[in-house]
Amino acid sequence: MSKSKANKAQKGRHYYFFAFAVLFFLFSSIIQICAQDIAEPIWRQSLGGAVTGIPAVQAESAVVVLDSGSIKAFSTGGNALWTYSARGRVSPFVTRSREGTSYIGRTNGILIAVNRSGRELWQVNLGSPLSAPVICGWDGRLFVPTGQKISCYTGAGRRLWQHSLESPISLRPVPDKRGGILMVLENRDLVRIDPFGKMSSFSLREVPLAVLPVDEELLLVYKNGALEITDPAGEAPRTLPPLPSPPLAAVCRLNQGAAVLGNGKVLLFSAQTGEVLWTAESHIRSSGNAATVSVSMTFDERGVYVLSLGGASGFSAYGTDAGSRLWTMNIERAATIPAFGNDGILYSGGSDWLLYAYRMEDPVRQQSLYGPAPEGNYGIAGASSNENYQFDLITKALDSGAVGENELAYTGSLMEFLKNELPRPGIPRLYPQADLRRRIQALQLLGRFGSPEIIPFLADVFTRDNEPRVKAAAAEAMGSIGIDPEGIALRAFSEAIFSPGSLRDEQSLLGIAAASGALCRFGGPPIAERGVKILTGLTAPDRPPAVRLRAQRELELISK
Repeated sequence: MSKSKANKAQKGRHYYFFAFAVLFFLFSSIIQICAQDIAEPIWRQSLGGAVTGIPAVQAESAVVVLDSGSIKAFSTGGNALWTYSARGRVSPFVTRSREGTSYIGRTNGILIAVNRSGRELWQVNLGSPLSAPVICGWDGRLFVPTGQKISCYTGAGRRLWQHSLESPISLRPVPDKRGGILMVLENRDLVRIDPFGKMSSFSLREVPLAVLPVDEELLLVYKNGALEITDPAGEAPRTLPPLPSPPLAAVCRLNQGAAVLGNGKVLLFSAQTGEVLWTAESHIRSSGNAATVSVSMTFDERGVYVLSLGGASGFSAYGTDAGSRLWTMNIERAATIPAFGNDGILYSGGSDWLLYAYRMEDPVRQQSLYGPAPEGNYGIAGASSNENYQFDLITKALDSGAVGENELAYTGSLMEFLKNELPRPGIPRLYPQADLRRRIQALQLLGRFGSPEIIPFLADVFTRDNEPRVKAAAAEAMGSIGIDPEGIALRAFSEAIFSPGSLRDEQSLLGIAAASGALCRFGGPPIAERGVKILTGLTAPDRPPAVRLRAQRELELISK
């Protein structure tokens, strides 16, 4: 071989090795970048089935629904807390109330409440399966969508009202700013229903991607990126500058909206003017067909979070670093969209039947055994009525599940009656037997309305009325409501039995025992811990035998 040919061959080998080295370096860099985007889980747990819905994260725990009909709960540390079998196929929705009760639906139309310890509280037959997740109102009432119906139940499972809809629900219900709900039907009607069942609607030009409450107005985000803002009556909608490209999802907080677009970009904009405040890149790759991408978003005081089957991204929403990406990660083999909790942990159900937990942020606020406090109240505690409704009329409305818009009037009438019957200092009163029966009946009816807003009033009646049967009825009414995360009822009971001059009469103590047991079963810890202390005190030897027996029975029911 000539010298020139040898040199050319050597140069060719050099180019080959150089090109190979460059490709190897690029490939290694890509692998490293991808590896950085796929975080190591802080724990993983076997589920024994496939996750069918987005995990529900709250109150220091995560709950998942499985295709086997089981519901499982895990602590933020990865400990298995409980498993509940629904004994049938389950809809892919789980909603958790502030105190940690999980509401799930079987596909045969049965709605089930399971407390934070995994104990079934009640079942009701809805007639058809859930069409979207249940929404919890400010006082724990439940807005339940099924087919062409929307119903409202108390946290204890009693129906307050029901409406038939003119068309099936197209855009699932969302909370409004007044404690009610908003939804869009397939016929393009935007429907607003207040907590007491008053319904109003108006027609939209098309079904939007999202309806977002902004102060007293509504922001409509359409699938082509168009934005409109209108009042609750739909009068004269105002057009805002459109989004740069069709969105996949949108959320709102205060007066700002956030959206993730089909091209993978995330942006924050003014919900009043449409002005884009910042834009950033998410983990989502550009998609030619937005309908094929499943995405959800969260927007809170921490930032803006984009969650999809393929991963998740977090962005700073405010301050000097607004729009900067806090973190991003890719998720492989996810069965559903993950959930990002206030504990800073991302929960993802894998197609390998495992639940994965990833630490993405440190919590920005102290964790609580309860979910966020309600945004407002319904004014039930201060309700009043100038009309004295007949008790049989109120009973009939409660029995039929058709209280509806009369709720404030009915509860106000009952409370006015009881206020007038309370003893006044220095003025002894003798109660006729007929009045005593009516006071007990009024208390029983108030308990059936199921709103914890009534508990402070019932606790006041319990404390101030010296008639044992009235005290017992007031206690049992609080127990039948069940929801009392502030522990108002149990504080009243503790003061009654542990303070100097404590209650000794059998009737009152039996009511306390029954109510304490009911509150413990519904609320779980820490309500149960306080209630167990009360019940244990009622088993003391100096208590009446019937009271000791009832308290012991309640303790046994709690421990099962």
